[in-house]
Amino acid sequence: MARLLAAVLVVGAAAMLLILFWPQLFDLQRAPLVAQAVTLRGGLAAGALVAALVLTVLALIAVPARRFLGSLALLLLVFTGANVVVLTSRGFGGAGFDIRGPDDLTVLAWNTLGDAVPAATIADLVIDNRADIVSLPETTEEVANEVAAIARASGVPLTVHTVAYDEVAKARSTSLLISTRLGPYLLTGDGTTGVLPSVVATSTTGGPTIVAVHAVAPLPSEMTTWRSDLASLSALCLAPNTILAGDFNATLDAFDGLGSDVVGADGLVVSRGDLGLCDDAAQQWGAGAVGTWPTGVPAALGTPIDHVLATTNWRVTGFRVIGDLDGAGSDHRPVLAQLSPAG
Repeated sequence: MARLLAAVLVVGAAAMLLILFWPQLFDLQRAPLVAQAVTLRGGLAAGALVAALVLTVLALIAVPARRFLGSLALLLLVFTGANVVVLTSRGFGGAGFDIRGPDDLTVLAWNTLGDAVPAATIADLVIDNRADIVSLPETTEEVANEVAAIARASGVPLTVHTVAYDEVAKARSTSLLISTRLGPYLLTGDGTTGVLPSVVATSTTGGPTIVAVHAVAPLPSEMTTWRSDLASLSALCLAPNTILAGDFNATLDAFDGLGSDVVGADGLVVSRGDLGLCDDAAQQWGAGAVGTWPTGVPAALGTPIDHVLATTNWRVTGFRVIGDLDGAGSDHRPVLAQLSPAG
């Protein structure tokens, strides 16, 4: 009876670890509890490795339970290794940026935790990188205007577009700054995400549609809205010449199943977008496993929920998670991408 119970527990543990490793097999990547757990791949792998070591020691001590404990330890080691393979394939840091061309765009995104980051700090980052597109979830219009004023004085002129769902919670504001060299932009509606605003700006001169993203976090009470937010963002990425940047509160695992086939000139499917027809710049540049939240843990153990995505008329020529501003006030790290016209 004890052996039967042990076998059942081992099989159950194996099934649970399989779901946590690749919930896409069961279409559970956006399901409650599983969605939150798989977001923390790096942390899960580290925790499983520690647990495997503990179980191995216990197996050496407790001889009657050695086979059972050893089996659990082996499962956890396999789980750890499999996650390391996935994370390594997504990348822990790409090469340096290619030399910027005259038609390239530099995209910066930073969730500033409700104006917790001073305008001067944001502006310095914008100026140093000559950013053309700046997505600032949780940044109010007042601070965004300060950033633009400082940048303008340093020769980086930007126009400010802000959507605020209310004036009480700063987190319910999102600001988008766009270089004047891209021409005039108009806002379309009040946003595409439910609880927190996303800013959608369309060019009047044929430039890319730009979206400053802030999807709601996948809290138990917000799962329906979270899934709706991701579906809405995926629909935006079905339009040609679109760039999305900001806090998606989702990793590549949550995107799975929301991508669409990219069809080549010959009518054949050449790839599948990560979200709609958009590809994730971090993964394209070999940095898709670098955590952007929270700043209180090493990037290798954090979760990459801040993204820059673009349709296939843009190719990624640089991406990095900026890790030297962890003490600036936000719990998110900024992300910076360089996009070049494809073809």
